Amino acid sequence: MDDGTCHAPPGLQLACVPRYGPPGGGPPPRSEQGAAIPATAADTRTTLCALQSKGTNGSAGLPFEARWRCSADARTLVANGVPDHPVGAFPNAGNPNPLAAQSVRFSTTLTPVVHAGSGAFVKVAGYALNGIKFDPGTAQSCDTRCADRGAGRGNPWRIEALGQPFFAFGVDASHAHVQPGGAYHYHGVPEGMLNAAARAGRAMALIGWAVDGYPIYARFGHADATSLASPLRAMRPSYRLKTRPDAGRPRVDFAPMGTFTQDYEFVAGLGDLDQCNGRRDVTPEFPRGIYHYYATDGFPFIQRCVKGTPARVADDGPPPFGGFARPRW
Repeated sequence: MDDGTCHAPPGLQLACVPRYGPPGGGPPPRSEQGAAIPATAADTRTTLCALQSKGTNGSAGLPFEARWRCSADARTLVANGVPDHPVGAFPNAGNPNPLAAQSVRFSTTLTPVVHAGSGAFVKVAGYALNGIKFDPGTAQSCDTRCADRGAGRGNPWRIEALGQPFFAFGVDASHAHVQPGGAYHYHGVPEGMLNAAARAGRAMALIGWAVDGYPIYARFGHADATSLASPLRAMRPSYRLKTRPDAGRPRVDFAPMGTFTQDYEFVAGLGDLDQCNGRRDVTPEFPRGIYHYYATDGFPFIQRCVKGTPARVADDGPPPFGGFARPRW
């Protein structure tokens, strides 16, 4: 169904950077990550290093298992890719794939550092505490005419999984669905992971670890980034719909604005968060403050880039078709 990344019409500058170069060889695009910023260095080795879950998912009819461990320098996940919360019916009208157990292996640093620049592009943004990957992009796309209504792949106009009525991806209540091969994955806030306090905004919820080692939280952060005593509120991304469609885009009366990744633009300072949907503030787990990411209710929903050095992920990398053009975030 989707293998995730983001694209733009030819000639537009990349917003963040694919890590493995274009398919078929050739030089990779210029990196938009600069030097490490020492003041942002974090040490996460005392946080959730022995977390594990095991049981049976009644709605999927499958066992689930996820085990996290920390060594001297790495945080490692071993999981079977089955969530520990209720899931939707798969296959369904918008998603033809049955959920199946996977072999998940993931490892990232315990001491991440933010780099200057707008971030490094990632396909898989990280993994939830329950072992499910955050994979926000899709492979469904349109050419200029969009005659197949987005059923094709490899076209320049990449369809968003959330926030649009044009193409049904069959996501469930946790903003997740299933890829070919059975991999259940999140495109947005994993509602099934949240307890009542986190859903109501009475508590912050650490929901996973990004591929660069920084934590990912769900939706709510402190109004004052330096004070745990300040109230929680929903974090606002700094993206907005463009005031006019890009040249060559399918007609807006056919595919409304918000259908495609390219319909959004980043405006520094518009919201609380940076290009990678992150910021530095205090959290219950890191009361002195740490850079971290948010899953949000608005685009990009899950970050499409990271500020630290991303670990390699087995199913990450470039899309299986040419080109790396993407929107100017």
